Amino acid sequence: MNDKLKAAIMSEAVNGIITSRRLTELGIRRSALNELLVTGDLLKVERGIYTLKDAWGDEFYILQQRYRKGIYSHGTALYLHGYSERVPLSFHMTFPTGYNSKTVLDSNIIPSRIKDDFYYTGITEVATPSGFVVKCYDLERSICDCLRGSSNDTQTTLYAIKKYAASKEKNLNQLIRYAKLLRVESKINNYLEVLL
Repeated sequence: MNDKLKAAIMSEAVNGIITSRRLTELGIRRSALNELLVTGDLLKVERGIYTLKDAWGDEFYILQQRYRKGIYSHGTALYLHGYSERVPLSFHMTFPTGYNSKTVLDSNIIPSRIKDDFYYTGITEVATPSGFVVKCYDLERSICDCLRGSSNDTQTTLYAIKKYAASKEKNLNQLIRYAKLLRVESKINNYLEVLL
């Protein structure tokens, strides 16, 4: 590989990962990209996502690059916030109603869909264990999401709520506001009566 080209990619790759969009912005032509792939200096992880040959991929980051409308939620978001002891085996992401990607289920994602009114509520950014920044719902929204529906992991939710109740950084007003909005106010109140 051309040393100048290699240096440009290495300086722009975030923890060894670079997107085709960024390669285009750097002026790297498709022929040069193909050469890098053939020589093994660059590896294709997903469509439009590449890693340097010695890099360790970050699945959180890669999945969000692939599904840009997906926001990490539920137990996955709790893990990213440090409020779950369990490393997710599948990644829970929330998408706006009407979002249709047939490949989501094949990508180790548990999808949820929600109306646009609620989709944008509580979006924040957090660092993954590898240091990449991804979008997920804030802690209060994630707790409320875990209380919605019947297929949630009760043990993870209970751990998160106990840790949240003991935290000095909790925002109870925000939690109650989300609970009303997402219609889980009675469940939140039941937990808080016991824990606070």
